[in-house]
Amino acid sequence: MKSHGRKIVLALTLIFAMLIVAEANAFEIGARGYVWFPDLKKSDIQTIADGIEGTDIDARDMLGVGNTATFSVEAYGGVGKNHISLMFTPFGYTTDNVLAAALNYNGINYTAGSAVHSDLSYSMFDLRYQRDLINMENILAGFSLGGIAQIKYSTGSFKLNSAGKVEQSNSFNSVIPMIGLGAHIGILANLLEVRAQATGGGYGSDNYSYEAMADLSLTPFPFLDIHAGYRLLQQKMDVNDYKMDTLYTGPYIGLSLGF
Repeated sequence: MKSHGRKIVLALTLIFAMLIVAEANAFEIGARGYVWFPDLKKSDIQTIADGIEGTDIDARDMLGVGNTATFSVEAYGGVGKNHISLMFTPFGYTTDNVLAAALNYNGINYTAGSAVHSDLSYSMFDLRYQRDLINMENILAGFSLGGIAQIKYSTGSFKLNSAGKVEQSNSFNSVIPMIGLGAHIGILANLLEVRAQATGGGYGSDNYSYEAMADLSLTPFPFLDIHAGYRLLQQKMDVNDYKMDTLYTGPYIGLSLGF
């Protein structure tokens, strides 16, 4: 019995080792860093206080919020057909402006002509899992297509202050499930490739997100990639009596170090 048991353990060990060897050439781990230059196409903010909806504040037109570069950092890894990554992207907008029209935020009225200070800051975390559905990496320059499951977590706050008034602040935490597709197209052996992915999802009509990004990647040295691409991100949330609807589009550049 003991001999039989040893044989089973040995067989399972050999099978496991063979699987590892078979997928060893598909093992990957690394990190990416991006600098993104988004054009803030839309940023509407609204609160509900004591059951009463405040003004739908257009942060660009009413508060003077402009475009600001940001960054993303991403850690990734994978074995065989399975890939996972975690990306962090912060946003921060601080402005001083004179209101051209009256508004209500968090139950407080601000009259036209008031000098206000606003601060919108939040962080976005994206956890992605991708499973390759088609993989022809060994044919021509390579091509793969995979399904993506993603969780987008956003946390932050919006503050508004004016002389003679108590600063008003609302914090928020949003979790949005998303699905999509990711593709890789090799153009020139292991030197030049195109990566693209698109995801979207949510729940209800007021909590959703859609995003897409595509870039051209150059590998001048082993383990080092240089990226240049374009990213679109729209997110709408309605949480904790706080509503926000944003839309960003713009180019980015980045570096990857992977093994």
